[in-house]
Amino acid sequence: SGASHPDHTCIDRPMTPPYPKYHLAEFPHQFRVRYPGKTIMRYYNKHNERWEKLNGEQVANLCLSAAKGLAYLQIQTGDRIAIYSPNRVGCITTELGIFMMRAVSVPLYATSTPDQVQFIVEDAGVETMFVGGQFQYNNAYEVQQRGGSLRRLIIFDNEVVLAPGDTTSMYYDEFVRRGDSVAYENKANVTASQSLATDLAVIIYTSGTTGKSKGVMLHHSNFIEQLYAHQLKYPFITNRDVSMCFLPLNHILEKAWSYLCLSMGCQVAVLSDPKRILEALPMVRPSMMGNVPRFWEKVYIGVQDKINRSPKPLRYVLRHAIQVGDRYFFDFVNEGKKAPLFLKLLYKLYDKTLFAKVKKAIGLQRGRFFPTAGASVSPEILRFLRSINVPMCVGYGLSETTATVSSQPMVGFDLESIGTIMPALEVKIDPETSEILIKGPTVTTGYYNNPEANAEAFTEDGFFRTGDAGRMENGVLYFTERIKDLFKTANGKYIAPQMLEGLLTVDPLFEQVAIIADGYKFVSALIYPNWEVLRREAAERGVSRDLSEEELSKQHEVHRLVMAHVEAALSSVAQYEKVKKFHLMTTPFTLESGELTNTLKLRRKVVAEHYASEIAHMYEE
Repeated sequence: SGASHPDHTCIDRPMTPPYPKYHLAEFPHQFRVRYPGKTIMRYYNKHNERWEKLNGEQVANLCLSAAKGLAYLQIQTGDRIAIYSPNRVGCITTELGIFMMRAVSVPLYATSTPDQVQFIVEDAGVETMFVGGQFQYNNAYEVQQRGGSLRRLIIFDNEVVLAPGDTTSMYYDEFVRRGDSVAYENKANVTASQSLATDLAVIIYTSGTTGKSKGVMLHHSNFIEQLYAHQLKYPFITNRDVSMCFLPLNHILEKAWSYLCLSMGCQVAVLSDPKRILEALPMVRPSMMGNVPRFWEKVYIGVQDKINRSPKPLRYVLRHAIQVGDRYFFDFVNEGKKAPLFLKLLYKLYDKTLFAKVKKAIGLQRGRFFPTAGASVSPEILRFLRSINVPMCVGYGLSETTATVSSQPMVGFDLESIGTIMPALEVKIDPETSEILIKGPTVTTGYYNNPEANAEAFTEDGFFRTGDAGRMENGVLYFTERIKDLFKTANGKYIAPQMLEGLLTVDPLFEQVAIIADGYKFVSALIYPNWEVLRREAAERGVSRDLSEEELSKQHEVHRLVMAHVEAALSSVAQYEKVKKFHLMTTPFTLESGELTNTLKLRRKVVAEHYASEIAHMYEE
């Protein structure tokens, strides 16, 4: 109907398999040819507070402008070019311009610190960097001033104020104007048509356990095969779909998903500030959205809270509706069985009334497909969402596999599983360690500039070691635990606990620290302080020296003092890696208690068990 899809100008029929396999450098040309008048991107204009539309022709022109600007800068095949910015249309069109010039995109988290930026710049040998706003510009300029490979910054946001004495940076508009000539246009088009599937496309840096990131190399062939596999697995995606792009575009899930949507002519709405997702959803009303579990946890908590605060009769009806939805979907639809007529009618009634109301309040009323990955999803939350007819679908993947390895089908899935394997991938389980091993055309060839990591990453017979343990049953994959000592927060961010603990224990105030973060929404810490030092510093703030350690640990002033030390010790890490809460311990971790190994390393599992109630207390809402 025209109502639910207002934008149906120039809609071509869904492609039928076998789908054409387009190189990403061909995308701009395809937009121009296949979707000239159809909206394929939208963005929020903060000046007039409206969502603006861009059709295929306009997006193609933006990509070409970027490629022409790069031709003006004499970018060569294989040059590494960084993009350090919050999400914006320019991140995608510039990256496509980079691909047209056969250069390599190096995307960074918009929250990266100068030290993190410098490591990536030097490791990848970046000379040219696109930066978003003032925060990114200031950090990048600081890195440039330190000396090294970074030669020039190109600034997306015209409102950025340049540092005094900055003579090398230019604004994006000027970059585009300088490339505006026939010669550069020819250069861009010719180079794009010479691009190969074997060209390196992106280097995505992951957070390493020791704090040193590794640059995952993804070639165009990896993307081409991954997009093709998704088109085969999810043939119901059409160019009438609208996808919300709000995860960072250097997150492999968002990057691969956005390119999948664009390859199929869907509309991609780019949100620059992920914190505004809840106000943006009702305006955009997406039918699809790649996501992380934390978002759905918030939705779940919000709806449960509303139910609990409703008057008793309404509460009863809402709970009954969810039970009906659960029974209808999980006992019948998901099992491929026909539901009894009465149950079906009751479900339809609730779906049209109560469920529709809940979804409309969030902005998900047109939802058709919500792939979610990046951390474990609690079956309880998935069960609830499917019961109220929100089609969330759990998957599993890594940067090293160009995102998806496995994902649940829309019906006929096991709640506990991470789905069925993507076409063209071979997955096996290491019989000794239960590690998930993967081989196939979407798997990285290795890490940039890092032979040691490459030697460890692959088995003798060429399978990639994921570092995750799992099991396989009848072609369905189950995730059991993370082998590698890396935590992943509920927001899908990787945290390297040893690195943070190392930074903290450099401070004489901290004797022992255990970082807690795996599966939680923020980082916290168990801290055993040097009580002597703490008592002395606390006394300077007027806290009595006669208090016991137990009493001291509860003092507000002591907490402020400790937090000041924590902040100072972690000043060089990204926002999401910072410790938000801590618990002060009065007894240290010991060998005898089983909390430390013989080499005095933390036994994280034992620590988590021994301090379960203290940890739970730190995460109380």
